[in-house]
Amino acid sequence: MTVRDWRAGELTMLLLALILAVAALSSVGFLADRLARGLERDARQMIGADLVVRADHPVDPQFIEQARNWGLRTASTTVFPSMVAGITAPAASVTSTAAATVVSPALIASAPAPSSASSPDSVADVPTRLAAVKAVSAGYPLRGSVSIAEAPNQAGAATNSVPAPGTVWIDPQLLDTLHVKVGGALKVGTRQFTVAALITRELDRGFAFVNFSPRVMLRADDLPSTGLLTFGSRATYRLLVAGSPAAVARYTAWAHEQVDGNRLRGVALESIDDGQPQVRDTLARARHFLTLVAMLTALLAAVAIAMAAHRYARRHLDGGAVMRCLGASERTLRGLFLVEFVLVGLAGSALGVVLGFAGHYALLQWLGGLIGVSLPQAGVLPAVEGIASGLVLLLGFALPPLAPLTSVPPGRVLRRELAGDTRMMWLGYALGIACFGALLVIAAGEIKLGVIVAGGFAAGMLGFGLLARIALWALARLARSSNVGGFGGFGGFGGRAALGWRYALASLERRSGASALQITALGIGLMCLLLLAITRNDLVAGWRASTPPDAPNQFVIDIQPDQTAVFKDFLAQHGESGITLSPMIRGRLIALNGRPIGADDYKDDNTKRLIEREFNLSYTSVLPSDNRVVDGDWYGASSRPEISMEEGIAKALKIKVGDMTRFDVAGQQIDAPVTSLRKLDWGSFRVNFFVVMPPAALADFPTTFITSFHLPSDQHGVVDALVARFPNLTVIDTGALIAQLQRVLDQVIGAVQFLFLFTLAAGVLVLYAALAGTRDERVREAALLRALGASSRQVRGVQIAEFVVVGGLAGLMAALGAEILGAVLAQRVFSFHLTLNPWLPLLGTAAGIVCATAGGWASLRAVLARPALQSLREGV
Repeated sequence: MTVRDWRAGELTMLLLALILAVAALSSVGFLADRLARGLERDARQMIGADLVVRADHPVDPQFIEQARNWGLRTASTTVFPSMVAGITAPAASVTSTAAATVVSPALIASAPAPSSASSPDSVADVPTRLAAVKAVSAGYPLRGSVSIAEAPNQAGAATNSVPAPGTVWIDPQLLDTLHVKVGGALKVGTRQFTVAALITRELDRGFAFVNFSPRVMLRADDLPSTGLLTFGSRATYRLLVAGSPAAVARYTAWAHEQVDGNRLRGVALESIDDGQPQVRDTLARARHFLTLVAMLTALLAAVAIAMAAHRYARRHLDGGAVMRCLGASERTLRGLFLVEFVLVGLAGSALGVVLGFAGHYALLQWLGGLIGVSLPQAGVLPAVEGIASGLVLLLGFALPPLAPLTSVPPGRVLRRELAGDTRMMWLGYALGIACFGALLVIAAGEIKLGVIVAGGFAAGMLGFGLLARIALWALARLARSSNVGGFGGFGGFGGRAALGWRYALASLERRSGASALQITALGIGLMCLLLLAITRNDLVAGWRASTPPDAPNQFVIDIQPDQTAVFKDFLAQHGESGITLSPMIRGRLIALNGRPIGADDYKDDNTKRLIEREFNLSYTSVLPSDNRVVDGDWYGASSRPEISMEEGIAKALKIKVGDMTRFDVAGQQIDAPVTSLRKLDWGSFRVNFFVVMPPAALADFPTTFITSFHLPSDQHGVVDALVARFPNLTVIDTGALIAQLQRVLDQVIGAVQFLFLFTLAAGVLVLYAALAGTRDERVREAALLRALGASSRQVRGVQIAEFVVVGGLAGLMAALGAEILGAVLAQRVFSFHLTLNPWLPLLGTAAGIVCATAGGWASLRAVLARPALQSLREGV
């Protein structure tokens, strides 16, 4: 039976839909499996150790002693921001230094210190930059390695050493900005160092704000000679620990006792789960995009399979009737269909897994620059999940339509009726939808995304089906009770257009179950495609807009009030006009609702540190363009102290709208209620503040200003001139980070577009299956109308009227469903603000009408070209 059905083309639709669904799901599954294995393998390299003790002061020696007592290896790092300067040494000194420069990364440890004969104090017009200085001890890093190069644009080589005494390794961008070369001199604090190599890779760098600046790495025992760290200096100290898993676990438990039990201030532990959270977040967001596309493909395939199975059941009426008349029992028929569909499911799933395995290499091609490391091969689990997905799809959505076929009496089947007990069919659908929903949650890898998509699918199926039946009933009643001649012009009915429309609507209502199913299937298919269009356009545009190519890449802080006018004039003369200077005032939160608060009131280490330090406060009467009030009301031009707080920090501090806060600002206390919470777009790289107040509340306090602006890559001389003109300013360059984020966006979008091909193919199958689902009934009705004397023009008009109603209802519901589901996904999963498109319902309706009319008419026009008797005799 399977061979006969395959030769007759009965299984083609089922097989194609199955292959596409499994290919889309397994391609993302293979990619996610390789990413998980690679991250598990390399996670320790992202923190340079198995465990890190982090502190805002030198780490207590007891942590080092205990680690060594238990046979663990240790290393240390100290990171802080500092201005560095390029030095143009005398010719003799430069020659001596260059001669001492090593020619291989493996020999850098032997590079001597620069000559002390050249005094940096004698150098005029020295370019300076804010750098992220990192002092490392011998043995750093304990896991992984740092890659360095001898010259710009040269591939880096891994090294197990640290900079030699008197030398530094620097990021390549410092070469141009400081006008130095490898072998040249760099002044760090009060000491001059030789630039011995360029850093090409530093896995444990992290994304703290200080690390946005270019790196300067030196050995730890050279740090005291720079004179940079004194009492009160802000630096991050890390103790790196590595060893056997058992020893590390023992040490971790002991360290937690010391930190948590003794309530050590400013001390925290970092494990592989904490390393590089931004990298994991970026990969997670990329996987969300890819998984969403894969799930939409699976949803479309499920609808296509269900529609194809309905048609399969109807076309097997005669075969089932004959077998029942020859004595085949319901159990026998059920077993035959089950075996056939299991064979189809296994074959389709296996082909889909093979196609998905090949497809995941295409995804890696687009995401390769984002991942940046070689990944281990995937395991067999994605293949098993792919085959299981295919069987769930096929058995859950193809077998239920066959249940009535095997249970009705032979006589009813011979009368071509399929109105037997449908309880088993709906029970099968319920079980299939439940299993498919669980499958979507598992495939998503996150309950939130899976529940939203699965819930949207289930709500769409039920809601579309119910609305379709109500709409068909209402339209049919309207057509019978009123004159619908306004619909004239279709099919050449002229003055008798109302009769054609009434017949079309009555026909749809008469087979309301099949019509509602067709509208629902077409609506779900269009909704998935429209949702994907929103994903590819609005969501991707929202992601791009959050970090646009012209995002500010220069931050300037410590601008004094008497410098604001001159500062703005200076930048305007260099082509940077219209910048905004934001006031910044330091203040500490000391009380909430009349009760004093401190670090002991909170459990989270980050929140503890936040309470212990001062906030950067600001004032403005205008809501910033990249801020959005999510709770309460913006205070506007209020003359009394009010606070608008960022929602994330408010949640961490357990503050809500209406709470009364007290800040200590320059020794004076300010009591202000929280009147609104804001959602900030940190990815825009514009200046933002956790806490803002009206100008009247803070304008009289000591203030400095901060600003950000975009500087083209070929205008770095502007920063040199700026620092020379205003020596007190600190300029932070975030251009490298923004460029990296832009590359990530391009790679993820390319991968999404590749998967879109699977979804587009599945969408075409759904549209075809939905329109073909009632084709046999339409052909029979058309033949009967022609046999009763209707002309081809009249029949054509009735058919087009049906297609317009079906497509219009499906398109309208699809557009509304896509906007609702897209808005939920944007807010709950992708953290974007999605602006609803008011034209989408109209566009969706038009798209539905065009698809239904074009597809339906293409499949029926051949019927009108042959005699009606021939169509009736063929039994279609």
